[in-house]
Order: sequence, then structure tokens, then C-alpha cells
Amino acid sequence: MKPKDDLSTREMILHLFKTNDELSAKELTDRLNITCMAVRRHIDVLERDGFVESRTVRQPMGRPTAMYRLTAHADSLFPNQYHAVALDLLDELVQETEPGMVDRLFERRAETLYNKYAGSMEGKDLEGKIATLAQIQNDNGYMVDWQKIREDEFLFTEHNCPISRIAVQYKHVCQCELKLFGALLGADITRPECLSHGSTKCAYTIRRRNQPSSSLVRSRFED
Repeated sequence: MKPKDDLSTREMILHLFKTNDELSAKELTDRLNITCMAVRRHIDVLERDGFVESRTVRQPMGRPTAMYRLTAHADSLFPNQYHAVALDLLDELVQETEPGMVDRLFERRAETLYNKYAGSMEGKDLEGKIATLAQIQNDNGYMVDWQKIREDEFLFTEHNCPISRIAVQYKHVCQCELKLFGALLGADITRPECLSHGSTKCAYTIRRRNQPSSSLVRSRFED
């Protein structure tokens, strides 16, 4: 977040929650010196967007009080160095293990994701599977949209990549994702644009597969 003097009212509310665990609307009103109505308007927006949640606290006297606090989703609003830690750990793994170990780690991750999501694809046609995959990726922060180009062809676009800094250095993770999508959708997929290669998005062309693939995702995504 920005320096405190530059924060908007909503950012100041988030800052107060971050440094005070939980607060009531009245406590926010007193600290910010704005009206209770204005505070509640900001809280309503933050609750709607999933950044704030509330619990009701019963008082010895008087009406119960709503106490507000940040959700886990709000962590994304604050500075973090998760990618730096992950890259440091991967670099250490490269130094300490045999060649190819990091690539196999990404392959295992793809297997795990396949096992996690394959059941949600069962019984669906290709369009239904693509819609399901888009929801999965959106839930994980990829900012997906997709469209049907023609009867057997779709465009699937990811406008954000939460692991982009890792993918820039370890591009095998992108190849594993491509194979994962193909396995989940049972389709032929190409990726003409990729964030890790300097594009502004990851764009996938998905085409219906005429013949079932003989390769299995459980082969650990090996070439």
C-alpha cells in the first residue's frame, strides 16, 4: 500500500484493520473523523468485494455490536514477497539437487492439479469444460475470459498470472500448464501468446480433438 499520508479513505480503513485486527464502525468513525454513514458505505463495498467480514458481539448492556476484520482475500492488497521467497527456494533446489528436479516438481504440481479438478469435468461437453476451467482459473486469480470462435474452436485468455515471476525464470511451468489444460479438456491446445515470453496475456487456442489422446496425464507430463 502507499505511504499513510497518501492513502484514500478506503485504504486507510484497510490499514486500520490490518494494524488493529478488528474494529467496529464507531471505532473507525472516531479514528477517521468522518461520518458513520460514510464508514458504513466503505465497509459495504469492502464486504461486497470479499475483503472484509464481520461478527456480532453481544454487549452486557445495549444492542449487539458488529466487529469487522479483514478476510484472507485482503492479503493481496498488501505488499508481499511470496514470489521472491519461492524463487529463492527454487534456486536453492537447483543448486542442491540433480538436474531436472525443478522441472519434475512442476510436473508433479500439474498432476496434483489434474487429480484435483478432473472430476469437475466429467459429463460435460467441451464448451462446458472450458467454462469450468475458466471458473477454476478465475478463483485462482488468473482473470480469464473466453469465447467461442467457431463450432469446434475457442479462445481462452488469461489476463493475469499469479506466478508470472516464477514462470519467467522457470518456463517449464508454462509447458506443464499447457499439458494440464489439454488433459482436463481432452482437447488440442496451442498458446500463441504467453506472459512469460513478454506478451501482455496468455492466450490459448482450444480445438476439439477428433481422436482420443493416447497419452495420459498421469505420465507426469513428460515429453
